[in-house]
Amino acid sequence: MNEIPNEITNFMGQIRQIRFPQQGDTSDVGIIASEQGLFVLKRTRGRQFRSWLHHEVLVLDALENTDLPVPRGHLYVEHDLQNQSWAVFDYLEGDTLRQVLSQERDCERRQETIMNFGGILAKIHATPCPNVLRSETEWLDRTLLQAKFNLEHYLVDGDNELLCRLMTNKPNPIAETLIHGDFTIDNVLVKDGEIVGVIDWGGGAFGDPRYDVSLAIRPKPRLFKDQADVDIFFKGYGVKNITDEDFTYFAEGLYKFF
Repeated sequence: MNEIPNEITNFMGQIRQIRFPQQGDTSDVGIIASEQGLFVLKRTRGRQFRSWLHHEVLVLDALENTDLPVPRGHLYVEHDLQNQSWAVFDYLEGDTLRQVLSQERDCERRQETIMNFGGILAKIHATPCPNVLRSETEWLDRTLLQAKFNLEHYLVDGDNELLCRLMTNKPNPIAETLIHGDFTIDNVLVKDGEIVGVIDWGGGAFGDPRYDVSLAIRPKPRLFKDQADVDIFFKGYGVKNITDEDFTYFAEGLYKFF
């Protein structure tokens, strides 16, 4: 608690409790109960992850006036000497889709939840993209350049051979939309069977919606292991807009560099 910047403790007031949810490797996340309410506090270290948090703050600020279920950002603090960045967001009550589906035993409720998963992604892609997230260059071209940079500077799962294949075998372009950029079952929150939140917007952009779709339907334990789950997802999404080749390109190729 002593590490939290003064700007944040001044905003929150007296901190009564901090708990740490299960999380990935890109940030430290705490759920804080304070005299000002419940908040999510996120800390990142290093150039790569700090840039992701900075971009997430920008994206959520741009989406604040939409009707998407996203957390509101309250405060962003950079400490360059410590090579750290901090951000405060609203706390959205709910369990991750991964948690919910790992426990759900009722077939009908499980199918409804998967369909809602597809439905919220359709809503994201149908939301007009704020101008601040648009670019004059195509998202895929920018992302391939970022993949090259990541390969040269960070530890990634992809290699140079894969990156060369991705650069020379790009899928045919389609209309770009607002995308989440990391639309996985860990970044969607569910409560009472309803989607109540979509979090971790560090990859949000005006980009290729097939990237979101591919990440959404990657096989997981007890999920998307068979075609039935995929069909239910697309029933909620509304249209099947990817081929098997697209899925391989995005989920098993490009994503390995991020």
